[in-house]
Amino acid sequence: MSKILLCFFGLILVQYVDSRMTDKQLVAAVKLVRNMCTGKTKASPEEIDKMHQGNWDVDYNAQCYMWCSLNMYKLMDKENNFDRKSAEAQMSQLPASLLDYVTKCMDQCEHAAKRLDDKCIAAWEYSKCMYFCDPEQYFLP
Repeated sequence: MSKILLCFFGLILVQYVDSRMTDKQLVAAVKLVRNMCTGKTKASPEEIDKMHQGNWDVDYNAQCYMWCSLNMYKLMDKENNFDRKSAEAQMSQLPASLLDYVTKCMDQCEHAAKRLDDKCIAAWEYSKCMYFCDPEQYFLP
């Protein structure tokens, strides 16, 4: 009986444990998505790195890479709009150090895409906005 009670209280405590990723876990998750989307889109590492350095003059494969990345995180809906509900649902998993950045940039970039007829360009527009919102905090793959 005491083992059953111990398991029961253990399950209750697990619900209250902070389930945020550490910075190290976030880096690993970003690396995983980067590797998967690089292969799927044939985007070159050089084009991807350019975006992380603030140069968003990239080829179409790199723009599609951004769609793949946002799609993996379920941040775009079927009409190529930013999916704010999905983003907000995932915020509890982010390291606490990124919450202010994400909130500020979601407000600023939620409607950044103007080319909704092309998923790759729309994702690139959202990602570019997120980068320039605060380049120091930018963490997309």
